[in-house]
Amino acid sequence: MSGNVTEVLAGFAASLQYDDLSPEVRDHCKNLLLDTLACAVAGHRGEETQQLAALASGLAQSDESSVIGGEALSLAGATLLNGYLVTAVTMCDVHRSTLTHVTPEVMPPALAIAERDGLSGRDLLVAIAAGCEVTTRIGIGLDYPAFRAKGWHGPGVLGPFGAAAAVGRLRRFDAETMARAFGLAGSQAAGTFAAWGTPTVKFHQCRGALSGLIAALLAEQNFLATREFLTAEDGGLFNVYANGGRPAAVTADLGKRWELEQIALRLWPSASSIQGMNTAMFDLIERHKIDAAKVKKIRVALSQPAFDLHGKLARYKGKFDALISAHYTAAVILHDQALTLAQFEPARYDDAKMRRAAAEQIEVRPDAALTGVQAVVEIESDGTTLKARCEHPRGSAENPLSRAEIEGKFRTYADGVLSPSAIASTIDAVGDLEKLGSVRKLMDMLRAAPRRARAERATLAAARG
Repeated sequence: MSGNVTEVLAGFAASLQYDDLSPEVRDHCKNLLLDTLACAVAGHRGEETQQLAALASGLAQSDESSVIGGEALSLAGATLLNGYLVTAVTMCDVHRSTLTHVTPEVMPPALAIAERDGLSGRDLLVAIAAGCEVTTRIGIGLDYPAFRAKGWHGPGVLGPFGAAAAVGRLRRFDAETMARAFGLAGSQAAGTFAAWGTPTVKFHQCRGALSGLIAALLAEQNFLATREFLTAEDGGLFNVYANGGRPAAVTADLGKRWELEQIALRLWPSASSIQGMNTAMFDLIERHKIDAAKVKKIRVALSQPAFDLHGKLARYKGKFDALISAHYTAAVILHDQALTLAQFEPARYDDAKMRRAAAEQIEVRPDAALTGVQAVVEIESDGTTLKARCEHPRGSAENPLSRAEIEGKFRTYADGVLSPSAIASTIDAVGDLEKLGSVRKLMDMLRAAPRRARAERATLAAARG
């Protein structure tokens, strides 16, 4: 293998074996998978989910691939819809140094190919590691500040490479074929922050998943593509998207230091960049008995980039605005002392009291001393001020979620979508992924519960009031 960065990374992805993964990497990949499934079953509540479902069902008329919590569609359709489900309600992972959601692009095509080909859980685990590491490695090679300054959005640019890597590993690509898959993935890399404030930013994720699938399947047909896409002088990713980037970072300690371990999870729905604020809010609530009625003001300090994205939505519009609004999120945490999807339903965010609290009770400002997702929260109440600072949000590499917390997230959002036995079996299957003989068994568990059972649960829920 030459010293070409694209080819070195392709060789790594093509040759990766289960024994190359440390126990910590294996566990993190399982956590990423279970969290992905939790987000996907929750995604059926997304405002635009039915629009994406209509698109996905129209891509082809076959039904060989499972939709998580839904009915089977074509390979392309299931990949696209599953990708959207994972990101639909703004609670999936994020690689913080590149502000890139990784699992919506990597997991759906990996699951679809593993299901189609009857591959094992061990095969899937290796593919997940390959896809996530490729995505994040290319990301740290981009020189993110330069990349962001040009307006690019990571998932649609980086995601196709990770998706292609995961599919290529499952299909047993050699290094040359994998490098060509990267060339085809890069030819579909796109997505900018012009989409910010609209659901199109979430479309970047699912489109990245489909683009990577297409790239890998076309490379498998020996379609000719460049094998040096990342650093090509004329049009290479790093030269065009980031003024040359930092190619050496892509391969430094490759296979020894795992960048995928920096992929953070979210315990709560709402934007990834305000998870520090959420953590500080809950830290205060859990330490002190706070009466929302006695709170005069909450002052939130965010880093400048986080403020620019989330600190100017005191008067939010609909659900998507609410999910990314620091004002609304802080207000509803204070008043409900909880943050689940129930707090992002119209009955809650359209409540006049909540809109008034977001606009009048919450003050959000930028602080040049803060970086990334760091946040400081001050709650003024009864003449006293409580203060908390968050350096590392819950779910970050420095403050990780426990397996029990991830399982709890899955149970919460799978309820009513999957049967109780399927929920328990899915948790067990992911926990012992290496022992799963066929991913088809996992996907069978993840299909929607029979309509009658779902209707019965809805009737019981209504009866409980």
